Amino acid sequence: MRSRSAQELFSGLIPLHILHHAAEQPVYGLWIIEELANHGYRLSAGTLYPLLHRMEQRGLLRSTAQRAGRSTRRVYRITSAGRMALNEARHKVRELFGELFATDLRRVFGGQANRRKRGASRPTRRRERR
Repeated sequence: MRSRSAQELFSGLIPLHILHHAAEQPVYGLWIIEELANHGYRLSAGTLYPLLHRMEQRGLLRSTAQRAGRSTRRVYRITSAGRMALNEARHKVRELFGELFATDLRRVFGGQANRRKRGASRPTRRRERR
């Protein structure tokens, strides 16, 4: 069982999962709940649907009603603002990943992997004049 602190940290990743999957194909609530369960998240409809509604209000997702047999379900698609937010998040997650696993990367790839400090620029090479 995860600690409450760990759950709070992981809950911030849920909107990223949703945006990621909505960028690949239209998604609906039950599918999202099942997909996130595959990643170890346990979400109830009472947690997910308010989150989807907030994401839609913020312009990250757009939903439409779609017939599914005799019932209707809300299908969510990513918006252009959602794609921009997802791309920005990818860069941030990649940067964080590098910091979180810098020791492991150095062990695998050698001492230079991810050594730059925050805000440090890469050294530039000067061209020699001929």
